Amino acid sequence: MSSVTLGLAEAELLAKNILVRHDTSEANAECVARALVAAEADGQKGHGLSRLPSYAAQAASGKVDGHAVPTVEQVAAAALRIDARNGFAFPALAVAVDRLASLTAETGIAAAGVHRSHHFGQAGYHVEQLAKGGLIGLVFGNSPKAIAPWGGSEGVFGTNPIAFAVPRRSESPLVIDLSLSKVARGKVMVAAKQGAPIPQGWALDRYGRPTTDAEAAMQGTMLPMGDAKGAALVLMVEILAAALTGARFGFEASSFFTAEGEPPGVGQFLVAIDPQIFSGDAFSERLETLIGAILRQEGTRLPGARRLALRAESAGDGVVIIATALHDELQALSATV
Repeated sequence: MSSVTLGLAEAELLAKNILVRHDTSEANAECVARALVAAEADGQKGHGLSRLPSYAAQAASGKVDGHAVPTVEQVAAAALRIDARNGFAFPALAVAVDRLASLTAETGIAAAGVHRSHHFGQAGYHVEQLAKGGLIGLVFGNSPKAIAPWGGSEGVFGTNPIAFAVPRRSESPLVIDLSLSKVARGKVMVAAKQGAPIPQGWALDRYGRPTTDAEAAMQGTMLPMGDAKGAALVLMVEILAAALTGARFGFEASSFFTAEGEPPGVGQFLVAIDPQIFSGDAFSERLETLIGAILRQEGTRLPGARRLALRAESAGDGVVIIATALHDELQALSATV
């Protein structure tokens, strides 16, 4: 498959210009573009530039309000309620991260619920910002229906990603980022666009039959990781991200991929924790002791090691590499008025 190399700044500018041309404010476009290129550099292509065509179409149709400015209500000493106002999720999450960092300095632990939101991309991106500031971060998000209840055949829950990040003494934060389906749905979307098959065991078609056809999988349901136990975790995240925040459930939300319909209106729930106050300032030492015990064993690695290696490679070269077909599509969108 042929590919095109873009400079990091070039990729961000391209993404920003596409969004601005499709009825998005400069500030929101910059925020979204930065997150998409960061995902691309991390090798998370399902949350990277491949999202731009659907983002642009939704902003142009009004399904996403590209000019929305999130509103914040402090509902308790350590609790925020954030309305993304049916805009892109990234500006709302950026506000949440900033405000939680300030609150946690006073309270030691704080949380934010975001409603009327949208696809929030690479979940670890948001909590990593908290960890860079010395905090532990957790985020839970729901998404349009893609997973059936265990034993069922019709989608009720989204793939419901979760992420966890902790600061390290002299290394990049440890970030654990995973979808609760066996694989993120964005990877199936990329395969469908490329006409490529997906591995057996990722998804079922609309009739509940196992499939390796990415298009059929997009019309069907994803399988949860861990089978019945994974389905229980999916339910937990649905409650935290939607019931707790007042957002729409996965079975109520419209698609992240199409320009038609109402805004998805999904939710995210973030928690920030000052690790030192709970540990008596021993957290960093204890964490490194644990990590040392893991890495002493041959064949082990920490979660996110591949992502950090790809990020370093991309930063060193100053580029991201995308498929030619996607590049051509983005160039066409950048010329659209």
